[in-house]
Amino acid sequence: MALVECPSCNKRISSLAKECQHCHAKLSGNSDSLAKISHIKQSTRLMNHSFIALTLFIGGVVIWFWGGEPAEGVRAMVGGISFTLGFVGYMVTRIRIILHKRKSI
Repeated sequence: MALVECPSCNKRISSLAKECQHCHAKLSGNSDSLAKISHIKQSTRLMNHSFIALTLFIGGVVIWFWGGEPAEGVRAMVGGISFTLGFVGYMVTRIRIILHKRKSI
């Protein structure tokens, strides 16, 4: 008995298991298709994270420059935090997408 990765959730399970105890995927079928489906789900999840971070970035810029002049006070703080978190989140997510695309199925 050895530990192998589940083709669906990539967690370690027994090689004798009939289904994964983490995601409850049946292991008796075609594990190749489970791995491809898992890869596609992860790609979709990363693209959604990228979209949310980009929306936060744009929202920060809009808050900062709303009304035609640079923000002051609370509006400046909220705009700056949204801008910074959105930018950093977008960059981190894009790097994760690149690394995910390099990983073979």
